[in-house]
Amino acid sequence: MQAQRGMYIGGAWRPAEGQDTIAVVNPADEQVIGYVPAGTAADVDAAVRAARDAFPGWAATPQAERAALIGALRDGLAARKDEMAQTVTAELGAPPALAQTVHAGLPVLVAGSYAELAATYAFEEKLGNSTVYFEPVGVVGAITPWNYPLHQIVAKVAPALAAGCTVVLKPAEDTPLTAQLFAQVVHEAGLPAGVFNLVTGLGPVAGQALAEHPGVDLVSFTGSTAVGRQIGAVAGAAIKRVALELGGKSANVILPGADLAKAVNVGVANVMSNSGQTCSAWTRMLVHRDSNDEAVSLAVDAVAKYAPGERVGPLVNAKQQARVRGYIEKGVEEGARIVAGGPESPLGKGYYVSPTVFADVTPDMTIAQEEIFGPVLSILRYEDEADALRIANGTVYGLAGAVWAADQETATAFARGMDAGQVDINGGRFNPLAPFGGYKQSGVGRELGPHGLAEYLHTKSLQH
Repeated sequence: MQAQRGMYIGGAWRPAEGQDTIAVVNPADEQVIGYVPAGTAADVDAAVRAARDAFPGWAATPQAERAALIGALRDGLAARKDEMAQTVTAELGAPPALAQTVHAGLPVLVAGSYAELAATYAFEEKLGNSTVYFEPVGVVGAITPWNYPLHQIVAKVAPALAAGCTVVLKPAEDTPLTAQLFAQVVHEAGLPAGVFNLVTGLGPVAGQALAEHPGVDLVSFTGSTAVGRQIGAVAGAAIKRVALELGGKSANVILPGADLAKAVNVGVANVMSNSGQTCSAWTRMLVHRDSNDEAVSLAVDAVAKYAPGERVGPLVNAKQQARVRGYIEKGVEEGARIVAGGPESPLGKGYYVSPTVFADVTPDMTIAQEEIFGPVLSILRYEDEADALRIANGTVYGLAGAVWAADQETATAFARGMDAGQVDINGGRFNPLAPFGGYKQSGVGRELGPHGLAEYLHTKSLQH
């Protein structure tokens, strides 16, 4: 796709206020594929004003009409699925099959779910002698990450629009072309001018300006816990609403009696997908001490299928590549045993990291505590169920997890004890209507489905 030279503000592409640009690099071959404007506080201000102006009209738009426009947006995403997938492959390095099914396909499902919810959601309820109204919060500042560039945009923009809010989007600087393509789809879908606005730029400049802007009523951010903490502090100081979807160190707990081969194979696939650049990835595999050797052997066999440059793409940039390789070196230094992969770069060019499996990992090691965000799996042994639960809950994060057991009841009982916002039982399928978000330092608030829509609503009660 052709990079746009401007910002999408007030229903039109307009030149950026400044001259600075951001180079977009294909991480598979390290070539520059385009440039986008590096937005400033002035661009953000123009976008917020456009969103403010559009808010009263959009908030007053009947539910059915909002639903129809979100449906048109979904249809536009479906029609341009191939182009979306190619763009994600070009700027993120996602293998084409993954780009098609997950990066381009999943957002169509999510947008569709919000087209339906926009039409059916109950924006009022009766409680005793009160009528409770759910009203749109106002202008939403959405700051999205690079790891799922389209999915994360849709998971914020669609529910905000369904709720009656207007939006200013600041996408990650590594993957802005996907966001520009999304803005084109919004335009073609016929959303009123100013309801959706796009400002590309650097996080510390444009992202900061959006989070701090007094005209923004809610900031929704997905990214690292470190940046989330800063955004939460800025929002807290201004007493503005905030939704934060942050890091994770999710546990994949395999209980005795579970189908070990299936649990290990699905677990490895989960971590290797998207090159491990998934906040909810099950990067810690917990196995009973009696099954440890078999699990390690199964994991080594499973990871051999993930060839860099084929099933596993590069990391998004050189900095991430260096960071992940640093974690692998740290694992070795602290006494974990590499059974697959390692810190060496597997290919001559591109920001690739070898799919890596560590055995003999103990809960206190850095690789068992910190989010690596690469294709690195740590296998930890446990003694009994109580020990497994203690290890699973023993990090600052609580985003997701998985439990495998001989029966549903045992797995569910264990999952209920986990400090995590979303747990898959015996390979339970992804559900786009289920709330997604974390406990502890994994964030505040929920995305997807009706719980995701509720984030964008104020509550007002009238007593009769």
